[in-house]
Amino acid sequence: MTKTSKTKNGNGKSSKPQQQRLPSASVRKVFAAPQAPPGWFERFARETALLAGRPLTFFVAFGVIVVWAVSGPLFGFSDTWQLVINTGTTIVTFLMVFLIQQSQNRDTMAVQIKLSELIIAVEAAHDALATAEDLSEQELTALHAEFSKQAENTLKRLEAKRGKTPVQEALEDVRESEAKA
Repeated sequence: MTKTSKTKNGNGKSSKPQQQRLPSASVRKVFAAPQAPPGWFERFARETALLAGRPLTFFVAFGVIVVWAVSGPLFGFSDTWQLVINTGTTIVTFLMVFLIQQSQNRDTMAVQIKLSELIIAVEAAHDALATAEDLSEQELTALHAEFSKQAENTLKRLEAKRGKTPVQEALEDVRESEAKA
């Protein structure tokens, strides 16, 4: 995936080859073909999610609550008066759950694609981790334990190089001093 090119320095001699990254094949495939426009639900969900997150929407919702609260004495704080706000908020909440989930699914997929591209682009990385979201819960737990061990070992090596107290020892020292106090 890399293309090597030689350049000449000021003396006319060839210098070290430079590495130039080419876009990955998956990116070329995805962006080569024209993309279909998003469906009506996706457009609706995107616009609603954007609209729901704006300050104006918050203030409109707050205004509805204020109007409802102020109208309480007019309706004698009746059961119908309470039922109106309960029903309205339940319906809005129920529908927003699905719209937010659709937006969350899209955002999560985009983040996964970006992380996969970064993992694949880094030569020392484990390319199999680019599809970690497809693993079972047990496999993810095992990977987490393995990488936690690797992170601990790396931290200990770094701290040893820097001459610092390892984190676990420092935490134990803090616990001991708190216990004495």
